[in-house]
Amino acid sequence: MFGTYKPQDVEILLKDITGMVTPLPTKERERRIQSGVHYSEMLPIEYEPSPAYLAAYEDALRRYAPLTAYAVACVSRQIWQEKGDGAVLVSLARAGTSIGVLIKRFIAMRYHADVKHYTISIIRGRGIDHNAMRYILDRHRPEQIQFVDGWTGKGAIQNELNQAMEAYPGVSPGLAVLSDPAHLAEKCGTHDDFLIASSCLNATVSGLLSRTFYRKDIIGEDEFHGAAYYSELLDRDLTYSFIEAVEAHFPMQAEAAFEETAVTKSAQDEVDEICRRFSISDRNLVKPSIGEATRVLLRRVPWQVLVRSMHDEEHLGHIYQLAKEKGVALVEYPLVNYRACGLIRTIADN
Repeated sequence: MFGTYKPQDVEILLKDITGMVTPLPTKERERRIQSGVHYSEMLPIEYEPSPAYLAAYEDALRRYAPLTAYAVACVSRQIWQEKGDGAVLVSLARAGTSIGVLIKRFIAMRYHADVKHYTISIIRGRGIDHNAMRYILDRHRPEQIQFVDGWTGKGAIQNELNQAMEAYPGVSPGLAVLSDPAHLAEKCGTHDDFLIASSCLNATVSGLLSRTFYRKDIIGEDEFHGAAYYSELLDRDLTYSFIEAVEAHFPMQAEAAFEETAVTKSAQDEVDEICRRFSISDRNLVKPSIGEATRVLLRRVPWQVLVRSMHDEEHLGHIYQLAKEKGVALVEYPLVNYRACGLIRTIADN
């Protein structure tokens, strides 16, 4: 196993492609994506956080560790009620991996059960890693599987799961997430678009692993999708400081029941409206939710970031900081389901 996750926390079903792929600068990678090269065929150069941005991350973690822990407790209870100690957590690398670790640890603390946790790759437009699915189903019953991710944006990954699970009778495509502002997940901690601090960083809060990779010259027919290990970042690894900061706030008493909130506008409608308002023809250039907007700032070429408020340091302080560092315009916009939405710059013709 590679990366800095502990083997007792997760079994990583990914091929180690360290040194096999040269990471590309953000603008070159964006140009290729918009020219038709699939994003999973390239690796980005990892963003080096500035001291000011790291301070914003630490502040976000301090503020939101209790709410993150509460969301972990809520979604873990839903998983336990449905699947019990036979649950098999299958987190979606890489954002879902640390969430899977937290759910596994909460179930161990609250229910005294050691549930299995795998992390695998699923890629928008390429689908799920079928070799990883076969590996898991050789060892577990279909109904035991519970997919895990951090949050929902537009629902692209949920759509991929829905399609992929048509090939696996008995496996539910339903996602368990902490934050579900899109109202698309089967199980969630909350529908609030709150800041999960791990979304603020890349590899340094994800076991020093890259985002997942799939290209046929590197990944063989019988191999798992790939990821690279950034061992040179070992002295900056914050993976377990994040996990343990949240774990320290796990509620010892029975957590309150999850409260449903009314949907006044669907995620689809909201994204369509943004596309019309900003004359965007490609929905893939619109990335709603705090988590997705943060990713746009970290590893894409942002055009601008829509925010529900310009005065929400509590939820959006790290986005304000990152936008300032990168010279990206912030636009106040009446978002309904989300607190932020990243818009990617069209650069294919530049």
